[in-house]
Amino acid sequence: MTIDVSCVKISYMRYMKLSNQLLSAPSTLSDKTREAVVSVKPARSKWNLKRNWQLHMMLMPAFLLVLVFHYFPLPGLVMAFQSFKPWLGIAGSPWVGFEQFEKILMVSQARQAIINTLVIASLKISCHLVVPFTFAILLSETRNVVFKRIVQSFVYLPHFLSWVILSGIFLDMFSTDGGIVNQALGLIGIRPIFFLGDRNWFRFTVVFTDVWKNFGYSAIVYLAAITGIDPNLYEAAYIDGANRLQQTWYITIPGMIPITIVVGTLALGNVLNAGFDQIFNLYNPLVYSTGYIIDTYVYRVSLIAGDYGFGTAVGMFKSVVSFILIIIAYRLAYKFANYRIF
Repeated sequence: MTIDVSCVKISYMRYMKLSNQLLSAPSTLSDKTREAVVSVKPARSKWNLKRNWQLHMMLMPAFLLVLVFHYFPLPGLVMAFQSFKPWLGIAGSPWVGFEQFEKILMVSQARQAIINTLVIASLKISCHLVVPFTFAILLSETRNVVFKRIVQSFVYLPHFLSWVILSGIFLDMFSTDGGIVNQALGLIGIRPIFFLGDRNWFRFTVVFTDVWKNFGYSAIVYLAAITGIDPNLYEAAYIDGANRLQQTWYITIPGMIPITIVVGTLALGNVLNAGFDQIFNLYNPLVYSTGYIIDTYVYRVSLIAGDYGFGTAVGMFKSVVSFILIIIAYRLAYKFANYRIF
């Protein structure tokens, strides 16, 4: 057995693994081969800007976007600890410590914004687990490939449309004056419903429209999980006399449970993200009591009312809680599904 190792370049971890395997291999390998592989020096991992500059240039727009909108504003968080006055600036505004954070639990509107966010986000998370899960199973059972591709294309499309566009569509669809939804309800004898103006219906409308927009795209991960199930399991079940429903119940669903645990656990980190784009484009003063969330409340308090210090404190409170929830979610995902990023 001969191995040409004259031009081999391998990483350090790969080098160590390969060396250990060969050193512990049977004695059929010659001493010369063993010494040759062990003598190969692992290539050092480094950026080769001259050779890969095109790839780095492709990353540059995303890097600048994150840098400008996520890192440059960080020094402004000091406003959360000040009674910020624009004409005095950050350096001249008086320091108030944690007073702004204490107001979060004292102001009724802030408390209501937190409650609305938790309710809407929890409903969205629950529906985004159940609906894509069910849709993926139904789609995987479709035997007509052409029909399956057409359905996938139609349900993926709404995900790539902005809420600015969709809000205009939904405002017309749910309108009490000629909206297609209320016209359909009128045909079966139901009086028109002000979906986007009735605080009792607004949350339902927000969750329904968000699920409609994203369930197709969210189903991709479940379809991938179904594809990864061993086909031999279905063949064995068919030979044992299992019908399609039994195969789905005892093979498909259990095979999807691990990825469902991962998705559900990681979704806990978004429990305070109810969707600013959607709410901001759909809500109105009639539904403020049940519709405005933390993000829209920060917008109203900071940019409209001019209380920049309190608005920054609310936003910082949300960020800190979300960060803690994300850490907990990753730990739970690793514990129950052996999923980890780092």
